[in-house]
Amino acid sequence: MSPREPRAPRPRRQRGAQESLGAVVLGFESIIVFLGGLVVYGLKVLPFGIEPWWGIVGGVVLAVAMVAVSGSLRHRWALFAGWGLQVLLLLGGFLVPALAVVALIFGGMWAYATIKGAALDRANARRAADPDLSNGE
Repeated sequence: MSPREPRAPRPRRQRGAQESLGAVVLGFESIIVFLGGLVVYGLKVLPFGIEPWWGIVGGVVLAVAMVAVSGSLRHRWALFAGWGLQVLLLLGGFLVPALAVVALIFGGMWAYATIKGAALDRANARRAADPDLSNGE
């Protein structure tokens, strides 16, 4: 192959439903978590002796962690890391009760994405293995 010949594009990796749905949930949740950090800063609800700007730092760190985990969902450990992030957000409800509501809503969406996404992936794998099953039975 000479330097002037263009390379053939690498085929895209197929993503399952669990990975796709989980990435969407964590991506949108990262925006809300960042805004939640701004709320913690604005309300100055951190314990005495901790500067309020740590609320912003915590929101940014948690949001970046969610984006990083959403990009790693092809690995099994990332699913557990996603659950851990949901628990961390729920613990933020001790500072601002609205964060607990956000954690419950997005935690439910995360549960749906991981459980239903895995079921869809199994069904798609069965259909791919036996193409005679036109309706999935």
